[in-house]
Amino acid sequence: MTLAILFGGSSYEHEISIVSAVTLKKVLKRITPIFIFVDAERDFYLIDAERMTSKTFASGAYKKSPKLLLEKGGFFTVGGGLLGGKKKSVVFDTLLNLIHGRDGEDGKVAGLMEFFGVSFIGPRLEASVLSYSKFDTKLLAQGLGIATLEYRLLVRGGERRVDLSYPLIVKPVHLGSSIGVSVVRSDAELDYALDVAFEFDEQVLVEPFVEGIAEYNLAGCKTSVWELSLVEEPQKEEFLDFDKKYMDFSRDSRVREASIDASLREKLEAAFKAIYDPLFLGSLIRCDFFVREGEIYLNEINPIPGSMAHYLFDDFEAILERLARHLPSERKIPIDYRYIDSIQQAKGKA
Repeated sequence: MTLAILFGGSSYEHEISIVSAVTLKKVLKRITPIFIFVDAERDFYLIDAERMTSKTFASGAYKKSPKLLLEKGGFFTVGGGLLGGKKKSVVFDTLLNLIHGRDGEDGKVAGLMEFFGVSFIGPRLEASVLSYSKFDTKLLAQGLGIATLEYRLLVRGGERRVDLSYPLIVKPVHLGSSIGVSVVRSDAELDYALDVAFEFDEQVLVEPFVEGIAEYNLAGCKTSVWELSLVEEPQKEEFLDFDKKYMDFSRDSRVREASIDASLREKLEAAFKAIYDPLFLGSLIRCDFFVREGEIYLNEINPIPGSMAHYLFDDFEAILERLARHLPSERKIPIDYRYIDSIQQAKGKA
């Protein structure tokens, strides 16, 4: 299978997406990858696999690669570069949306791929919109009967009073990778933490910071069957900050499974399945859960996990191959102008 990996984007998580793509280049052995980079200006470039290093992007050398156009049916290059000659199609079986944060996870890529008829692995438009916002994610979980921690939503320029007990955790609503996240333990720290978070987003969530709470990650997708990963218990000091997650995204080896009983695993899997199906069909996601006194709480949905959470699976490539064969298709809507014709006939203008 040939897989086009779309990465980069206009996002605070742009560099994380590059790290994910470079990592997948190392991980994929049977699947043939094609790399399509989206720069900060939202231009597309076809990147030769040999040039898939962080330096290519940090130095701007990627601009020497062929520029691509997105049109009906896929990506095309015009003249020169790797493919040379006239306008040619970039041929692949399906595309993997690996853009973290804005552009990739907010629905822009999903909308573009569906509009231009490109087969892709990744969250569809509705799933992207709901999971991109940590606030909307909580509403989704609550609607599904899955608990979430108590929270307060604050808006830039609005009131900053929070009626929750310290310690608290402050999170920008629309960012991942722990960017702009702070743990605060007093009123004196809260204003500064909010200033930091509002540098990145117009909306901020404030939640209780529960020290020592058990946290578990579970990834997977649905093909003809459920394809669920092992359950990971992330090792952390206070919380997974940006630097830890940056290193986490570059992992290229499998992690150790959490030591939990069958009953807890069943609860985690049931919550994951309720969140995933049908909203996230066509994507491979990771859900991060808290467990307190035996109750499951959804912390976050990662609709495009770092390097697709390959380190949680025995055979990640086989799952990608099966998922590519079980992608949802947009309903074909016949347009026959019957309504307009009936109006014209009623007016005697057939």
